[in-house]
Amino acid sequence: MSATSPLRARAAVIGLSAMALVTVAAATAPSGQAAPASGGRPAAAAAAVTTLKFVRNASDPQNSRLMVVRNNKTEAVFRAGSGLGRNNAKGRDECASGKGWLPAGTYTVGARQTRYNGNFIKGYAIPLSNKTCKNGRTTRTELFIHSEMTRAGGQGSTESRRWDGVGDYKSAGCIKLAPEDIKKLFRNLGRGSVPNRLVVV
Repeated sequence: MSATSPLRARAAVIGLSAMALVTVAAATAPSGQAAPASGGRPAAAAAAVTTLKFVRNASDPQNSRLMVVRNNKTEAVFRAGSGLGRNNAKGRDECASGKGWLPAGTYTVGARQTRYNGNFIKGYAIPLSNKTCKNGRTTRTELFIHSEMTRAGGQGSTESRRWDGVGDYKSAGCIKLAPEDIKKLFRNLGRGSVPNRLVVV
């Protein structure tokens, strides 16, 4: 054996060890994702998180705001109303079913519908989960984000199907938007991740 053989043997061992480390790194990377190089990041970024936020205006509930928030950045803001308003004794009572505004808290957001056909709500609508109000006893149900329109999304002849102006921001507790604004909201939500929650403050 020559004098350089031990050095060659050591180099071979080091080479095998390095290859073993690469193999382990690849095997332990998450499924479908290569292990990033030292100090690197995975190629795919996390999907944007979309949340709806409703900010109630105590001085004028019919001039509140519904926002689309993606990754903590507000992307769209719409005028909205909830409840029967400041001139109604129960308009800002979140426990007054059919009269008061939407209770504060977090809601699950259902699938968007453009041809909803309920008894009172038609056309563009987003269902919301039920919510127990602050008294711990009253549960508000049949809650939506909606407007006043026909099932086809047009202007109807009866009051509940026809948007007449700012007075129509009043609701039985749902969040109401003007027809053109709820259509803009749907277009906005169609361009990004689907919101799975609404936060009411």
